[in-house]
Amino acid sequence: MIEKRQLLKTKPVSKVTFKFKADAESVALVGDFNSWNETSTPMKKAKDGTFSVSVEMESGREQQFRYLADGKIWHNDEAADKYVTNALGSENSVVIL
Repeated sequence: MIEKRQLLKTKPVSKVTFKFKADAESVALVGDFNSWNETSTPMKKAKDGTFSVSVEMESGREQQFRYLADGKIWHNDEAADKYVTNALGSENSVVIL
């Protein structure tokens, strides 16, 4: 879930915090902001099984993203601002900044 959005005053970016509950060993946040790189934005696992990460994203635009659990299972964010169909026929989550 998109937990927090904070517009930074010194740069045209927003700091966005994502949380995702999964029965998984690892989860990565993957999307437009990291060129859909499946390993560049790993999420940190808490004791309760919730994964979280904060990233800086360009303000004033929509960013598509998904969660990748254990390197093979894709998930959308239930609290995304909207969803868009991707080239594979499934949907991507969108955060609007």
